Amino acid sequence: MERQNHSIVSEFILLGLTDSHDLQIFFFMFFSIVYTAIVLGNLTIIFVVKLDPQLHSPMYFLLANLSFIDMSLASFATPKMICDLLREYKAISYNSCMTQMFFSHLLGGSEMMLLVAMAIDRYIAICKPLHYKSIMSQRVCIGLAFLSWTTGFVHTMSQMIFTVTLPFCGPNVIDSFFCDLPRVIKLACTDTYILELLVIADSGVLSLLCFIFLLISYSIILFNVQHRSSTGSAKALSTLSAHITVVVLFFGPCIFIYVWPFSSISIDKILSVFYTIFTPLLNPIIYTFRNKDMKRAIKKLKTKHVSSRSTF
Repeated sequence: MERQNHSIVSEFILLGLTDSHDLQIFFFMFFSIVYTAIVLGNLTIIFVVKLDPQLHSPMYFLLANLSFIDMSLASFATPKMICDLLREYKAISYNSCMTQMFFSHLLGGSEMMLLVAMAIDRYIAICKPLHYKSIMSQRVCIGLAFLSWTTGFVHTMSQMIFTVTLPFCGPNVIDSFFCDLPRVIKLACTDTYILELLVIADSGVLSLLCFIFLLISYSIILFNVQHRSSTGSAKALSTLSAHITVVVLFFGPCIFIYVWPFSSISIDKILSVFYTIFTPLLNPIIYTFRNKDMKRAIKKLKTKHVSSRSTF
């Protein structure tokens, strides 16, 4: 991603979350703990799904992919934000800024489509249980995961291909803790009205369409669950409630930021923190503590680890 010759800005200044020194110290400690929990929580899901043969199913394959994306989503900006909390001069190079924006939309778009894939998996499992194994084959699962990454790549490239050609020759202060695409575009030394509309339309429409699809899908699934036996419906509802909670947590901030843009910077910051930090933290908590199979697998691995250590 090379800059144009007339772009003389070599770095951008991030204002971060707050100017208060006391709050910066508190946020440093708090977000350090949160980020560690995100990495450990999502890695736990990935390794448990990989190591437990009973979790080698389409749903858990997609869940492991979700954990990988969540961990990556929290990592593209959070480590720098934590380090910047202890710095007075919060700068980011031009290339690093472009890289942040690229991965932000790559991972965001990929997660949206992966949540759609997970909804399709649950629809087939609950509404067409007899055909589930034949439809959701390993090839189909890999194809759905590949489709989610492809969607994310097309989504981010459709915006970044225009952004990297913008001339930045003056203002370079971003009132955020990472390079947020709409804010960076506004710093360009040219009229960016059309590009701003493109960003809002691209991200907003993708978020809204995926959310509407998921809303309709889970409504149909819940309608079908009501006609099942009490035992089967209770298990299905437990799984569905976890999926629906994750969908709301992920798409809520996205829709507010892009479909209904706020003028308040403080609200945008709060939503950005929730989207990039708290959602990746809550996902493993939701899927671990609300899923009996996952809890059983973790307990089994713990027991196996303790017994193997006691033999030495």
